[in-house]
Amino acid sequence: MFNRPGSDSSENQARRRVQRRVPKPADLAPLMQFKKFDFNASRRRLASALTIEDLRKIAKRRTPQAAFDYTEGAAEDELSLARARQAFKDVEFHPAILRDVSEVDTSCEVFGGPSALPFGIAPTGFTRLMQTEGEIAGAGAAGAAGIPFSLSTLGTTSIEDVQAANPNGRNFFQLYVMKDRQISYDLTERAAAAGFDTLLFTVDTPVAGARLRDKRNGFSIPPALTVKTIANAVPRPWWWYDFLTTPPLEFASLSSTGGTVGELLDKAMDPSINFEDLKTIRELFPGKLVVKGVQTVQDAKKLAGLGVDGIVLSNHGGRQLDRAPVPFYLLPEVVREVGNDLEITLDTGIMNGADIVSSIALGAKFTFVGRAYLYGLMAGGRPGVDRMIQILTDQIVRTMKLLEVSTLEELEPSHVTQLTRLVPRSTGR
Repeated sequence: MFNRPGSDSSENQARRRVQRRVPKPADLAPLMQFKKFDFNASRRRLASALTIEDLRKIAKRRTPQAAFDYTEGAAEDELSLARARQAFKDVEFHPAILRDVSEVDTSCEVFGGPSALPFGIAPTGFTRLMQTEGEIAGAGAAGAAGIPFSLSTLGTTSIEDVQAANPNGRNFFQLYVMKDRQISYDLTERAAAAGFDTLLFTVDTPVAGARLRDKRNGFSIPPALTVKTIANAVPRPWWWYDFLTTPPLEFASLSSTGGTVGELLDKAMDPSINFEDLKTIRELFPGKLVVKGVQTVQDAKKLAGLGVDGIVLSNHGGRQLDRAPVPFYLLPEVVREVGNDLEITLDTGIMNGADIVSSIALGAKFTFVGRAYLYGLMAGGRPGVDRMIQILTDQIVRTMKLLEVSTLEELEPSHVTQLTRLVPRSTGR
């Protein structure tokens, strides 16, 4: 369209309304506020991490491939892990409106005690191989945050040293049943004597899963110096410096080392583990007894009548049986069947505080994070674990406020829809 002679376009009118001028120095001053530079490179790296995935990327840069892949990897084709993470992504939230969420309470009770947040640190094996501070960093960070810390039978820090690192916090002990039963019994009694209030009796590891990354990397305990590992260490000298200048790795349950993680597990674990072992441990441990690695509704129902205080729905982070059930998918039905009889908790695949909120909404009492913790540890030791906890905390609080709930108790199944990707043609349950 052409303007008639003498007419004025709206563009010209707008130009006349905007008064141009040369900016004054006083006008520029508020715009030129530069952030103070932090000369501590570790703090800068961690401050730049806004998500667990950000911590993972930092961890990958700073950790030798074999050690990183031990954390990152899962069994065989790693389908179980991928499905577990995808299940949390396939969530649709349903927020309420016009509710006061100026204050949000993230605290809860789990296994007879308090937690400031609805997640704790899961048990992880060989942790000081990831970063030399290992379980001491994890226990200290958990204690500072007011959440439970779990020590693995295959941990690289003693029961007593973890208790010393987290003297006023809650410590859980994760127990494997070994071929030498007396080792398991002694560990159970030591955990009780040290004040650990909950025992996670792990039932999904009669033998080691096929962790192919470890085999391909030649990952062994202790790490072997080969041409490949030396070449991989060149850009990460700090890791080897820490490893070689700190006390050697010690394992409470392994009398000898030398071999891949799978080989060590197969030497130590007993595939004959059964319900009698559960009964024996129940008699030995005075605190809360929780069965970790439950993967069917039927087993959850059976455990409800056996003096068990709770269960962890878990496929071991996808590290045992590939194509195992996704714990988050199991959660609603297990809650319906035994939620009044057992405290139901969950792990595997959690990478965001929204994943934790989704789990609580569908009936979980609590959740555990493993890889997220190790990513933080590898990214920056104790400060990295602190950063991991802060990231998840911020995400939990923000998600709760956007859902417009002010307490965990207000979260309900109606807040969450599990969108479907994998629809079974038949079921083996």
